Order: sequence, then structure tokens, then C-alpha cells
Amino acid sequence: MVMLVVVVVVAGSVAAYALVHGLRSSPGGVAAVAVTTMPVASSTPASSPVAAATSSAAKAKAKAKAKAKAKAKANAAKGANSGSGKPTPTTTTTAPQAVTITAVGDMELGNTPNVPADPAGYLQPMVAVLAAPVVFANLEGTLTDATGSKCGASSSNCYAFRNPPSFAAGLRSSGFTVLNSANNHAHDFGAQGVADTTAALQSAGIVQGGLPGQIGLQKIGTATVAFVDFAPYSNTNNLLDLAGAKTLIAQARTQADVVVVYMHAGAEGTAATHVTGSEESYVGEDRGNAKVFAHAAVDDGADLVIGSGPHVLRGIEAYKGRVIDYSLGNFAGDGNFATSGVLAMSGVLTVTVTHGDAPATGRFTSLVLSAQGRPSVDPSGAAATFVNQLSTADFGPAAVIIQPSGQLTMPALPA
Repeated sequence: MVMLVVVVVVAGSVAAYALVHGLRSSPGGVAAVAVTTMPVASSTPASSPVAAATSSAAKAKAKAKAKAKAKAKANAAKGANSGSGKPTPTTTTTAPQAVTITAVGDMELGNTPNVPADPAGYLQPMVAVLAAPVVFANLEGTLTDATGSKCGASSSNCYAFRNPPSFAAGLRSSGFTVLNSANNHAHDFGAQGVADTTAALQSAGIVQGGLPGQIGLQKIGTATVAFVDFAPYSNTNNLLDLAGAKTLIAQARTQADVVVVYMHAGAEGTAATHVTGSEESYVGEDRGNAKVFAHAAVDDGADLVIGSGPHVLRGIEAYKGRVIDYSLGNFAGDGNFATSGVLAMSGVLTVTVTHGDAPATGRFTSLVLSAQGRPSVDPSGAAATFVNQLSTADFGPAAVIIQPSGQLTMPALPA
């Protein structure tokens, strides 16, 4: 398998749930670029002196090459390999191939009918930050015009999110190539909503991941990147089923050069910024043990683990030379995410990963959300400072530290 370098750029009660989301009442794979190498014809006539000299030189070179080959064969026959009588094996190495991936957190541009008129225009300030061959986000909802949601007609404590299917094209033009459906809103509009979302993403050329048994594959040149996405639900790849996750990650390992695992894990809200290392819950749901799951994912073959779902930033840990970002927070909304205090902080993670033993490198770009939920780059670096505090508190010597420049500092690997 070709060794691969990957660069990743990564932006209790029902009342509490509504506060986290800032809900309001509603009225009513990128194709790889093919590079073709063509033989270049010589412009020198065959009968010219230059051509004759070239021909003589070629004959001499061929003769020398044949002589060297015969000598090597004779040495092999004499048992050149420590007297074993076997020829010394030859090895070839392939230079690592770089792939750039951008990963951000939760995204749902409002809730129909309260949505931006132009999703591409709405996200235009982020295009430069998202520029990469592979761009990932968690789609925190559906792309459907279906009206039959999981919520009853008179319900005031149930939230179902949808954007028009046409938004898929706008998301693609903004740079997104992979979107996740392993979350608690992918099935908000039942089977029809799921089918519409899948169809919209496929039509726009966006890879989908996270539905049961689903592995999202994107081809970049000669390399393949797999996204194996999980959430704590049986109607997604189930984060609570560690044995099943192990099997799916192993399957992805056979299909791709680099495996990225996404987890929609942990409690939600301003009190959920820390990785506890224990089972977490929210509104009565088991949201998994994010640390146990992330470590198991690396043990099972993941080259990178990224997360979101708590709607706030969490720390970044290094485990066995792999980067684990426990939550990238909310990336973009339109009136459907709360944006006060730490809820307004977001980020884009950039990580260079080599499948093998090479340590990861990368950077973090701080973002801030407007009151409406629209993201922009934050030159103050407040999000990076906050993440450093969380990483140090939760992971100690295993913390990945963001420098003032945005560069990541990985801890030293154990001897």
C-alpha cells in the first residue's frame, strides 16, 4: 500500500436542549484530476550528426548495462547473501503522497423556511479557509422538502431540522466534499428525509458517511481516504457498539490509504466542554464515552479522529502519535444555534498525518460565530486559547498545544 501523508484542515432537559441550539418557533466525492503523460517526440532528424552520435552513445550505454547485469547475476549465483546462495533482495520505496483535508464541526444553515437565500453566498467568507481537496463537516440535519417530521403537529418541545435539497450544490461550491449523517438529526424527517438527503448529496458530488454500514470514500489522485462516522444511535453507525465499530474500521482499512473516524459524542452545552473519560448523557440519552471510543478507534486503525456534537469546543489529544479532536463545536448556522459565550467559538483544524509511525503536524484557525451563527476568522485567537486550556486540563502531557501562530505542537512519543 502506498504510504500517504494527509493534511487535515479541520472550522438534561428539553429546555437546556433548546438553549444550546438557540431554537426559535417556525411559522407553521470530488472527482480526482487526471494527469496524462504523453511521450515527447524528438525534433532532431534521424540522419543528422547529432542523431548519429546519440545512436552510438545509446549502443555503448546498452552494452555497459548488459555487462553490469551479467556481473550482478554471477555474484548472485555465488551466494552473495551471507553465503545463503540466495540473491540479495531489492526494495523500492514510494515517496509519501500529501492529501489535504479540511474538517469543521456542526453545520445546518437555519431551518426551512428560515434559511439563507444563497447558501454559497452565506458561506463565501469561509471559502479561502476551507480550500482543500477534501473538506468535511457534520450535516446537523437533512436536505429535504418532506414535511412529515418526527415531531407531532402540536409539539413545542421537539426539533426537526431541514434545508432544501438544492442547498447541496451551494455546499459543494463552498468547498465541501464529505458530509456526515451520523447524528441525532439525520432522521428528523424519517426515511424520506434520509433518502432525499442522500440523493441531494450524490447529485452535488458530495460523499456521505455515517448511515448504518456506510463508509464514505473519496479518491484523491491515486490515494483513497475513508470516513467512518459514528453516533450513539442504532440508525447510524453505532458509537456504543465498540465491536461493530472495530469491524467497520477494519473494513475501511482494507479500502483506503488513510482512515478518518468521526464521532458525534458527548453531552451538550456550555457545561460540556471537558472530556470526562466517563459515559456521558444528555436529555436521557447515552451519548457514549468519547475518550474510550476515540482511543479504541486509533487502536483499530484510525489515522485521525475528529468529533462534534457537544456544540462547544473540546480539547485536542495525541494518542499513539494520532490527533484526536474531541469537538470542533458549531461551524455554521442561521438562527438555529445559540451563540453566547463559548458557544460562539469555533475552529478549523489542519493536520498532516502519515499512515505509519511519523508524528502528525498541523495548525488550528480560530473562528467566531455572529449572533446569527455565521462564521468568520477570529484574529484574536480566542478559540485556540480556550482549546489549549481544555487540552491541558483534560490530557496533561498528552495535550496537543496550539502555538500563537496556530501551529500544533505534538507531545513527544513515549520511548
